[in-house]
Amino acid sequence: MPTKEFDTRNIKWNRIEGFDHIEYHVCEVDEANRSVDILFKFAANRKIAMHRHHSDYRTFVLQGELRIYRPNGELKEVRPVGSYVFTPAGGEPHTEGGGDQDVIALFSNRNVDKLIYEILDENMNTIATFGIPEFKMLLEGQSA
Repeated sequence: MPTKEFDTRNIKWNRIEGFDHIEYHVCEVDEANRSVDILFKFAANRKIAMHRHHSDYRTFVLQGELRIYRPNGELKEVRPVGSYVFTPAGGEPHTEGGGDQDVIALFSNRNVDKLIYEILDENMNTIATFGIPEFKMLLEGQSA
C-alpha cells in the first residue's frame, strides 16, 4: 500500500551520471565529526548498483519502503516507512531500491574513516568509491 508522499518541494534532487534509479540530496558533511547525512530517493520497483558500506550508518525511511537485496538478487529485508535502523560498517554487499512507490530515506553515515560507499560491478570489482571528499564536492555542487 502506498504511503503518504514526503513533501520534497524544498529539496533539490541531484543525479550522478551512470548511477541509475537513484537521486540524492546531501544534507550535511561534517569533517570534524566524521559524518555525512544524505537523503536518497530510490525509484519504485528498481534496484541501484551493488555496493558495500564502509562506515556505520542509520537509515530513517520517510516515504515508501526500502527493499534490500543480497548479491544473488534474493530479497533480504524490507524496511517500511517510519523505520529507523542502525547498521554497523561492513556487512555483505547488496543492492537496494523502492517497493511499489519511490522510497525516500535519510542515511546518516557516522564514524567515517576513509570510505563511505564502495560501488561494485557484477563481478564484485570496485568501480567507484565515495568518502567525505566526494560528498563535500557533491554538496558544494548542489549549492551552486
